[in-house]
Amino acid sequence: MVIFVDMDEVIADTYGEHIEIYNKDYNEQLTLDFFHGSEVWHKVPVDRQQSVRDHARNRGFFRNLKPIADAQAVLKELSEKHEVYIASAAMQFPNSLEEKSEWLDEYFSFIPWQNRILCGNKHILRGDVLIDDRSYNLETFEGRSLLFTSPHNVNSTGFERVNNWLEVAEKLL
Repeated sequence: MVIFVDMDEVIADTYGEHIEIYNKDYNEQLTLDFFHGSEVWHKVPVDRQQSVRDHARNRGFFRNLKPIADAQAVLKELSEKHEVYIASAAMQFPNSLEEKSEWLDEYFSFIPWQNRILCGNKHILRGDVLIDDRSYNLETFEGRSLLFTSPHNVNSTGFERVNNWLEVAEKLL
C-alpha cells in the first residue's frame, strides 16, 4: 500500500504547542478539553485571537512540536510493510518547510527525505490511504480516507475515523 500521513495534529501536536504558548503568554491554565469542537483561536478572547493565529509564524513553532502518542512506533512498523509518505502543507508559514524537515529528521528519521512531500495542496496525492485531520484534504482523495481525531474535527462526519495511532495500527497493520 501507498500511505500518505499528514503532520500537524496527526503526528505532530500543534494544539498542545498552541495551548502551551497561549498559557505562558497570558498566564492562563487552559487545557485541551476547553477547545473541544473548535480551532484554538476561536475559543480565546477576540483581542487574543490574532496572537494565537500568529504562533505558526514564529521561528521554532514547528520545530518544537511534540510527537503524537504512538505515532513513531506505528509509523515505523507501517513503513516496514508499506510505502509511507509524509504529506504536509508546508508552504503557508515562512519557517515551516525548514522546521518540519528538521523535525522529521529528529522524530521520524526512518522515513527518508525522498518520502516527504512538503506541499501546498494535497489534491495531487494518489495512493491507497490518506491519514489527515482536515476533512477538506480527504474530500478529493481517491483512496481510503482516515480522519485523525483532533479537537477541531470532533463534530466532522462522513469519513472513517481514527482516534489515535493504536487504532491506525488495528486498521492498517
